[in-house]
Amino acid sequence: MPRTRSAAKQARASLRRRAHNRAIKSHLHTLERRFLSLLEAKNAQDAAEALRLLTSALDKAAKIRVIHSRTASRKKSRLAARINTLTASAPTAQRAVATSSPPAN
Repeated sequence: MPRTRSAAKQARASLRRRAHNRAIKSHLHTLERRFLSLLEAKNAQDAAEALRLLTSALDKAAKIRVIHSRTASRKKSRLAARINTLTASAPTAQRAVATSSPPAN
């Protein structure tokens, strides 16, 4: 138990912050699960929209220090790489390789 009034107030504030942070983290996990389920369903357009929403939520959580900024950056990078493999494997997203012109000197 807190011994002083300021310690009691700090304990109450800590409980409020914990509840707020847990709600934000829960929302992040929900967005990430939604994105991953769209990836498994091979739904590239909806997955791209879900990634946009998740990226925004991760940035906002990092801005208010709910998660570390590098954690947000790492998650965004890994999830973007996963959606890139999905779009790269799609038959409509084939890249043209230009091998006919030699490099200019």
